[in-house]
Amino acid sequence: MIRIKICGVTRVGDAVAAAALGVDAIGLVFTPISRRHVSVKQAVALCRALPPFVTRVGLFMDQEADSIGSVLRQVPLDCLQFHGGETAEFCRQFERPWIKALAMAGEGRVDFAAFDAADALLLDSHAPGQAGGTGQTFDWSAFRPPDRPWILAGGLNPDNVVLACRQLQPHAVDVSSGVEEQPGIKDQERMKAFIEAVRHG
Repeated sequence: MIRIKICGVTRVGDAVAAAALGVDAIGLVFTPISRRHVSVKQAVALCRALPPFVTRVGLFMDQEADSIGSVLRQVPLDCLQFHGGETAEFCRQFERPWIKALAMAGEGRVDFAAFDAADALLLDSHAPGQAGGTGQTFDWSAFRPPDRPWILAGGLNPDNVVLACRQLQPHAVDVSSGVEEQPGIKDQERMKAFIEAVRHG
């Protein structure tokens, strides 16, 4: 079964609705440059509202280790996701399961092997040095997936996720802008349509 993460959640009602619809994970963005950024106070409220067995993922991008550590001391995150130029050594110092996001829109081949220590790779459509949540897909036709657990992200929505899953067969999918009314504000009907498409498409 393909797992589903809804990322960039900022409102407790959206988190609760996503969990009720059967999502596997919620993404909380701690990167200040993101339009979906949450404060520690918001993140604590979001995590407390989630039922058991919904994974709470914290997203960071080129942030200082002390800053990340401060978040971890206050917010009960299950997993970390790194979107910047972090090395594998940097990512694993926090003693949490971690995901490395790799930019698929750059020139040249992406080095999957550089992050063998990651629990999973997230392949996103942004260019190197940019944040995700662009609403754009990358070129699926030329894509060769890594030989390990990986997550598809970038431009997914209820209309294209079935094709993506059939064509690429990811272990999981990650959606943000594709189920939104506006950045950080999720649309419950779009979340429902997306989850049903993945589960039954």
